[in-house]
Amino acid sequence: MRDSRETFPRRAFVAGYPIKHSRSPLIHGYWLRELGLEGEYEKVAVEPEHFGRFIEDLRQQKSAYCGGNVTIPHKEAACQLADHVDPPAEELGAANTLWLEEGKVFATNTDGIGFVSNLDAEHPGWDQAERAVVLGAGGASRAILQSLRDRGISEIHVVNRTVDRARELVDRFGAPLHAHGMEALDGLLDGAGLFVNTSSLGMDGAEAPHLAFDKMKSNALVTDIVYVPLVTPFLAQAQEVGLATVDGLGMLLHQAVPGFEKWFGQRPKVTPELRQLVLDDIEAHV
Repeated sequence: MRDSRETFPRRAFVAGYPIKHSRSPLIHGYWLRELGLEGEYEKVAVEPEHFGRFIEDLRQQKSAYCGGNVTIPHKEAACQLADHVDPPAEELGAANTLWLEEGKVFATNTDGIGFVSNLDAEHPGWDQAERAVVLGAGGASRAILQSLRDRGISEIHVVNRTVDRARELVDRFGAPLHAHGMEALDGLLDGAGLFVNTSSLGMDGAEAPHLAFDKMKSNALVTDIVYVPLVTPFLAQAQEVGLATVDGLGMLLHQAVPGFEKWFGQRPKVTPELRQLVLDDIEAHV
């Protein structure tokens, strides 16, 4: 069967419910223009009860898409419905990137790639940290914990208000993860080389607790996957005590790179111009 990626113009999607606030079309549209490619990338609102039919239409090439992204609430279902799921997505139980090959739906998860690529670009050498402290044990933390483990961080502490949820992630990913309640956070920061916030604390102006970042190593890095506001309360606290910080916007940009390459055949670059384009959009909708 002919690979649908050979059709022109190539069309890709981001599917979710709701979907109107997705910035993925802004990112992929920028790359299509910059690379001079003929193609389309569009938002598709798909209710959960219709997602199975959406995937089957993709498989049968009824929708004329060569692939696309999936977001909340479809990531787990995408993993279950795909014909081929790569090992990272299979371990996570969630996929965010789909593409067609010879009539089969392939799936991966690029969130972890986006996270480490952002840190590699903004703070090379971050992975020399021996101890990482990750706040939050929700869905957003899974790919980050996986990527930290796979990158060779020897000691990863997951801190969450509900310890049982943190323990579930320890069971999923194994050593070197350890589960803790919030009361352990300040002690774990003492001598740590990396702190990652994967929780919603500090998002959209919400309050965040004051943490003992001054106890971390002097060359430690603090990063936050929240990017609205760009400088979150945790990043501001870390900057006040002289620590390096990396904001979460780059993760959004870098996680989009592998999918674009699959669908449109060229590997795009994350540039200052793209970052500013997204920042302007955020500012316009705050």
